[in-house]
Amino acid sequence: MGEPTLDQSTVEAARMLLERMGISPSDLVAGAPVRPTAPTFADYVPIVSASVTPGLRKAYGTYWNRAVERWGDRRIDQINPSEIRSLIADVKANRVQRRNGRGGRSAEEHVISSLRCLYRRATADGFITEAENSALKVAKPKRLTSTRRALPDSRLSEIYEVAVSSGDDPELDGLLIRLHVETACRRGGALALRPVDLDEKQCLILLREKGGTFRWQPVSPTLMGYLHAHALERKAPPNAQLLRYRNGEPITYRRYDHLWVRLGLRLPWVATQQISAHWLRHTTITWVERNFGYAVARAYAGHAETTGSDVGATAGYVKASMHELANALAALTGEAHPLGSAPR
Repeated sequence: MGEPTLDQSTVEAARMLLERMGISPSDLVAGAPVRPTAPTFADYVPIVSASVTPGLRKAYGTYWNRAVERWGDRRIDQINPSEIRSLIADVKANRVQRRNGRGGRSAEEHVISSLRCLYRRATADGFITEAENSALKVAKPKRLTSTRRALPDSRLSEIYEVAVSSGDDPELDGLLIRLHVETACRRGGALALRPVDLDEKQCLILLREKGGTFRWQPVSPTLMGYLHAHALERKAPPNAQLLRYRNGEPITYRRYDHLWVRLGLRLPWVATQQISAHWLRHTTITWVERNFGYAVARAYAGHAETTGSDVGATAGYVKASMHELANALAALTGEAHPLGSAPR
């Protein structure tokens, strides 16, 4: 493809304007800032990877590696949108086929998001301008409605009973299920929990979740007791991960994978519908919304406050208090909470 041509009348108009301003073309060249030469993908990806959070590295690392495999010796400012679309097509064609897959939409979204992250860093580092960000010129696929939904009490009971009556560590698995049901936390929040994040007197835990967010979440006195005992019995250091195996090693996301595979073997509907810990989050948040309203449910979920959303500007004013969260938890668990209303 050849260089774009300029209309001669446009060039002449620009020349006349510069003359009136007393500026020559050489003045423009001399005064232009010197931009550093853009690095190659092979050189720049490791720099960006080292600068992001572990969560982002986990989410985008695979796609950055694919970019390095494909364009390793090319500069990051040499890739056009068509080449990005070609990479997307290749990733979708070679993705792992899962039963709950949606035609590669997630893979496509992750490729674009990972490259946008890379190019945002390149823009901040002065290697490209925002107008030269090729990843912004590739639209993300429209997200489909989630298939997750709230589970009925009977199904939730089945999951808990199987979790605490099978496997090599039913105590740990039962604690995981109860933690997610009571707090509606994400897996990352559970794995990041530390003994120092337990406020035993007020029955609060500090959840650190995606996007670097922090929030105090109420838990029942019973769950607080279980968490404290677990930390002591499995010798979790105060500032290290709380949830651990019997041998004292911290658990990882793989514990969740093994748990839900085992549950699926004993409860066929779990495997068929691809139930996961995130379904427990949906279940609890839905229950809170139905019984205590949208504002309390949003706070319970730890969702960021937004403006201009589909719920209107009022959402920015109706903030739930810790007292309200504690009352919702008390109703959910049937246990009084220190920060809630006194039982009537």
